[in-house]
Amino acid sequence: MPGLEAGFAAHIAAGVTTLCHCWQVTRRDGAVFAFTDHDMPLRFGGVTFRADTGLSARALAQTSGLSVDNTEALGALCDDGIREDEIEQGRFDGADVQAWLVNWAEPSQRMLQFGGSIGELHRAGGSFRAELRGLTEPLNRPQGRVYQKPCSAVLGDGNCRFDLSEPGYAEERAVETVQDAQSFRWAGFSGFEENWFVRGRFDVIDGPAAGLWGMIKLDYFEDAQRVIELWEPIRGALPEGTRVRLTAGCDKRMETCRLKFNNLVNFQGFPDLPGEDWMMAVPRSDGANTGGSLR
Repeated sequence: MPGLEAGFAAHIAAGVTTLCHCWQVTRRDGAVFAFTDHDMPLRFGGVTFRADTGLSARALAQTSGLSVDNTEALGALCDDGIREDEIEQGRFDGADVQAWLVNWAEPSQRMLQFGGSIGELHRAGGSFRAELRGLTEPLNRPQGRVYQKPCSAVLGDGNCRFDLSEPGYAEERAVETVQDAQSFRWAGFSGFEENWFVRGRFDVIDGPAAGLWGMIKLDYFEDAQRVIELWEPIRGALPEGTRVRLTAGCDKRMETCRLKFNNLVNFQGFPDLPGEDWMMAVPRSDGANTGGSLR
């Protein structure tokens, strides 16, 4: 078999094999989970692959072109392995996945069968099903800039270049009153004008939901309290005293970039792009056709 280590190839060619599958999942926060469908734990590459997770895999589809390699991993939820609340919080979304075919009698003999990331992940009845996407999947995404009037950059990223650590653009506070993990209220929260945080980020700094974040939908005052509402609930517990960070929002308009952030030099939109009415322009029989309004 071309591409296989000689000892592993000889083992497979022998006909009677001692093979199993091993999976390693590395989340974006650095947490590593490793499983095997063998009946005993295995260790290689400095990682121990647990045998008591009930993890299995469906057939792997791979191609030589740019179409997406894909498969599914099936497994049982357990308290000290993949937990239901962590799936609900989205902590496994986009995690890196590697899958090996391993000689369990000699783990140094192995072959990497799959490398990619977790796509959609579902849970039901004490189990989970994870769609795995191959390394070619990002090649199917649109690349390059889009010509549009609003700014295409994300506030604070490499294209925007705005420094969000500047005073007045972020606020850290302890949770006081929260409803449904989506609506938050503070007394004495002044120093920022109303709607300052609309379209901004709401990041959880500590507590059970640390690392989770949401987008801010509304920012207003009501009954001497400041109210911050998110588009979707934070998928984790937020007890009183949990530290959160609110970051100012940007509506992508050139005026906002200039007046709110003083960052017009890095504006990534095309505000003078003609609108759809420009396509309806017709010749005029009188006067000058300057390209202005037809009315």
